[in-house]
Amino acid sequence: MKPYAVIGAGPMGLCSVRNLAKHGIPCVGFEIHSDVGGLWDIDSPTSTMYESAHLISSKRMTEFAEFPMGDEVALFPHHSELKQYFQEYAREFDLYRHYEFDTEVVHCERVDGDWHITTRCKGEEQTRVFGGLLIANGTLHHPNKPQLPGEFAGELLHSSDYRDPAIFDGKRVLLVGCGNSGADIAVDAAHRARSVDISLRRGYYFLPKFIGGKATDAVGGKIKLPRFIQQKISAALSKFMLGTPEQYGLPKPDYKMFESHPVINSLILHHIGHGDIKARKDIAQVDGHRVTFADGSNGEYDMILLATGYKLHYPFIDRARLNWESYAPRLYLNVFHPEYDNLFLMGMVEAAGLGWEGRNRQAEMVALYIRQLSEGAESARKLQAIKRARAGSRADGGMNYLNLERMAYYVHKDTYLKALAGHTRDLLKGYEFADTDHFVASPAAATR
Repeated sequence: MKPYAVIGAGPMGLCSVRNLAKHGIPCVGFEIHSDVGGLWDIDSPTSTMYESAHLISSKRMTEFAEFPMGDEVALFPHHSELKQYFQEYAREFDLYRHYEFDTEVVHCERVDGDWHITTRCKGEEQTRVFGGLLIANGTLHHPNKPQLPGEFAGELLHSSDYRDPAIFDGKRVLLVGCGNSGADIAVDAAHRARSVDISLRRGYYFLPKFIGGKATDAVGGKIKLPRFIQQKISAALSKFMLGTPEQYGLPKPDYKMFESHPVINSLILHHIGHGDIKARKDIAQVDGHRVTFADGSNGEYDMILLATGYKLHYPFIDRARLNWESYAPRLYLNVFHPEYDNLFLMGMVEAAGLGWEGRNRQAEMVALYIRQLSEGAESARKLQAIKRARAGSRADGGMNYLNLERMAYYVHKDTYLKALAGHTRDLLKGYEFADTDHFVASPAAATR
């Protein structure tokens, strides 16, 4: 079998290499940085991490099942702890030997069924032939920078540019948008800036990180409830614990809980309630340092920071090769190309509570598919037919996700994991394992 190429050494790239190697599929990983960790290594040229960043979900709901984080690691770890975690994961499963570091993937072209991949290392380019390609370079590194209605005379930044709260010292700051990173940055700014305003055009649901001393995402996690009941309970819990967004001067959400990702941060509401952060409407006009909002109010600012999210970005491959339509590629389970059996878009999936283990299960399924297809197994041929017929169908579990670019690859966790588990069970039939001592941990998790 010709080796497969894996782009990226973040959590998705690492578990992709882990599963390929585990199933005896030769592979080479390419990483633009000098070490593993991806987004979680703040020193990586593609990282959009900031100094105060912590994991939004709790460690037990996020970690790889076969490689739990130590008890000494914080429940919501700092990014430096996570960088170390991925380095230890790579050492544990001997992944470093598969990677070429300080290596940028420049171009991927399909030729006669193979992939011709051009890479650049220390200014030198080379093109090699691979039997398949797994793209795992992440979804949170190419900033979405909407055009402001007018010209701003101060500093205009995106959250991807943000590292240290010292940049806010003594400044009048306007943040635009309030995802999880935006909320974190607003709280940072409240401690350093002369003033902090936050402009929102859409409402958000907020959840605290802790309930009764336990991580919110772990409370009731073992109890499977229908989707609409989960939504109602979580919305009621949010209202009971924190109140409604409108009580803080924020827009009322025009959608149900989990139809967009909730903000897991109650500190921003604390600071709004104390007057440290002022809620503003959508921006109507920008003129010099003055910003006018949709309700006619205005303010003067030295800095505008856009916390407006990220766009999917795969600059090394033609979009047509990815079956791209509208906001995102149209793939089965967000990973399988309808035509190509050797191209996989790894980690282009988001869901509340999916964690890295959910992505590991995706990687397990892909590795099994590659292995079983090479053996001519009936289970792989069955999945081959399914992926061709259902490309673009969404594992939304009936969830009415907002029609936004950042939501284009959202799935319903339980629905998605159930589909992964079903295909994994089929692919495991008649398959004989011959791999590492750690092997049994992951397949057992994947078929639950």
